[in-house]
Amino acid sequence: MKKYDVIVFIGRFQPFHNAHLEIIKRAMELAEHTAIIVGSANQPRTFKNPFSYEEREHLIDETLMMMNANYSIHSNADTIYNDDAWATRVQNIVNKINPFESSRIGIIGHKKDESSFYLDMFPQWDLVEVPLIEELSASQIRELYFKEDFNQNFIKNVIPEEVLKFLNQFSKTEDYQQILREIEFVEKYKSQYASFPYPPTFVTVDAVVVQCGHILMIRRRAEPGKGLLALPGGFLDALTDKSLEDAMIREVREETQLKVPAPVLRGNIAEAKVFDAIERSTRGRTITHAFHIKLPNGELPKVKGGSDATSAKWIPISKINPSECYEDHYEIINYFTGV
Repeated sequence: MKKYDVIVFIGRFQPFHNAHLEIIKRAMELAEHTAIIVGSANQPRTFKNPFSYEEREHLIDETLMMMNANYSIHSNADTIYNDDAWATRVQNIVNKINPFESSRIGIIGHKKDESSFYLDMFPQWDLVEVPLIEELSASQIRELYFKEDFNQNFIKNVIPEEVLKFLNQFSKTEDYQQILREIEFVEKYKSQYASFPYPPTFVTVDAVVVQCGHILMIRRRAEPGKGLLALPGGFLDALTDKSLEDAMIREVREETQLKVPAPVLRGNIAEAKVFDAIERSTRGRTITHAFHIKLPNGELPKVKGGSDATSAKWIPISKINPSECYEDHYEIINYFTGV
């Protein structure tokens, strides 16, 4: 009999590499069942999350399928403003695998930095801590991979063969080129304040305009997040915007051409909240003030994309796909509407 009934291994696997594989092998030695939980599911493609859950699941399965072991692969979406909801989903996955209260459960991983805080979120399970196995982390592998002169020899010794084949194929896609363009944009953007004594903090506003079960969204015209769905919003104009509300209403009008008078928009603000996760924007520390506007039931006002938007439209809230949403906008929508 092995020491544990279930061992949980959580990671983003962007990409899956040899250190991940060695940890899984260790988990399989210790447990009857290894539950591999793939985080950051349903995210749009970015430098931080370039590969979909389905792609990562397939690569992990392809790498492990010849092993004589009992394992399962599961997805878990990010909820950066609600760690308890994220942890509850992990617990539910394990409960479905082994629902018995007497089960021996462990969670395995390496405490590399503050990003490994999740290992301490499950005090009811034994922590199986493993040492650093590979010098190159997933983020360092991505830095080597997403370059115009990418050479597979830089990373071939630290990732499984199946993953290397996939990365070579992916490097020939338009998705790969789009990530390169976004990296270039962010680097140029950050170079503007590289000489500042302290990194700047940006202030933005977003509008969550809802009517009859629909939400007003735009399609982004430019980097970062070109082509993704986003809430109408933008940067506070320090010289002309008298208030955050004024900035929000200005951005809604510029980006959506919404034909609703400003007093009506102000009068229907149901709630406002600050969203300030430290890595919510690739451009730098960006704190946004989101306003939830609940318009009275009736015919949806006509809208048209303008300013930074290629298009604007009303979308049924139930049909919003988080993998098409910019930055943390899906989580902002979720906070106000409960989707």
